[in-house]
Amino acid sequence: MNLEPSEIFKVLGVETRVKIIELLKAQGPLGAKDIGVTIGITTAAVSQHLKILKHAGLVRSERKGYWIPYSIDEKAMENCRQILSEVCTCGCQGTGKFREVESEMSDLESLKKYEKELNNELNTVRQRVKELKSRKK
Repeated sequence: MNLEPSEIFKVLGVETRVKIIELLKAQGPLGAKDIGVTIGITTAAVSQHLKILKHAGLVRSERKGYWIPYSIDEKAMENCRQILSEVCTCGCQGTGKFREVESEMSDLESLKKYEKELNNELNTVRQRVKELKSRKK
């Protein structure tokens, strides 16, 4: 289903749904019960969030007997990345790097602000790596 960018952002504006996406991305297909146990919510709550994510086209499912594994729809996630790149204000156009012309024209305060944002993002990635490593032990 093709939703407007604002609708996709509304769907992803709920922290639990983002956690579900992150979990599916990290661990692959999972059932609602496994998702609930991992993130600490009821299976019923997970089902409601999955219904919304599925309606938005961000996750998919395929029944395998009694088990219904949910997984990320990679094409939809790529579409989300493209949408986000279009509205990104840093000028990176999804590359994560300033465009050369813009970096030359940027003032020192803008670059310091961007550096702080990148450091925050790097810290978030490091924390996520640490969490994933501790789960595998």
